[in-house]
Amino acid sequence: MTACIERILNSQNELEAIAAKLASHATADLIIYLRGPLGAGKTTFARGFLRGLGYKGVVKSPTYTLVEPYSFDSMMCYHFDLYRLADPEELEFTGARDYFNASSICLIEWPEKAPGYLAEADIDCHLDHHSQGRKMSLTACSTKGEQLMLQAEPDELL
Repeated sequence: MTACIERILNSQNELEAIAAKLASHATADLIIYLRGPLGAGKTTFARGFLRGLGYKGVVKSPTYTLVEPYSFDSMMCYHFDLYRLADPEELEFTGARDYFNASSICLIEWPEKAPGYLAEADIDCHLDHHSQGRKMSLTACSTKGEQLMLQAEPDELL
């Protein structure tokens, strides 16, 4: 079974709530890809996820810094935004590979900008514009991703 959740979301609050619920069941050693056009809600998802982990501060898009680290008691969460990445090799210079480890969660916007330089996703989140708001599609890409989705949304899986 491949776990998949598809929803039409009417507001940013709905998207943040789903991401927070997913985060409330998440553990370290997790990678989530965030895909979609500009303005589709990738950073909104990341903000909701970080809130679900307990982060209270401002969550900004790391568009110019490529990665923003968030520290928690038992793990780190790294929010990547690769939109402005000119060459995937730039990730090597930032030491990004070191962020993909057993004690971190990585949220990666625009993963398609760095083919071959990223660890495989556990969950692939695709967001798109829709006449009623946003369309969200979450797909498990690993056993860990599937287990997380089953814990967070057991009645919503297709």
